[in-house]
Amino acid sequence: QVQLVESGGGLVQTGGSLRLSCAITGSMFDPEVMGWYRQAPGKQRELVASATVDFRLKYGDTAKGRFTVFRDNDKNTVSLQMTNLEAADTAFYYCHADYGLSLPFWGQGTQVTVSS
Repeated sequence: QVQLVESGGGLVQTGGSLRLSCAITGSMFDPEVMGWYRQAPGKQRELVASATVDFRLKYGDTAKGRFTVFRDNDKNTVSLQMTNLEAADTAFYYCHADYGLSLPFWGQGTQVTVSS
């Protein structure tokens, strides 16, 4: 059974950095797309960053210039390096894997809180 295990969330001050990591277990194939979404209270889930199996990268508007997504197909992992964090980045961050065959897989989420 495919599972996505996230780590690296926590509390950070404005302007600080965090790195989120996600490892996929139980999968024999590389997802077509892996990445990160986030959801803040009262808001819809939104794309943060994603990477295709051939490393085409996509970023949400709020992430451009501050966040970087890394994908490792050998280890079946995807990471998100976040810098210059702002209070508006406070949200639950979810790892995402789409094999392009059926519904995508989601991790349970990790909380990121940015305090001023």
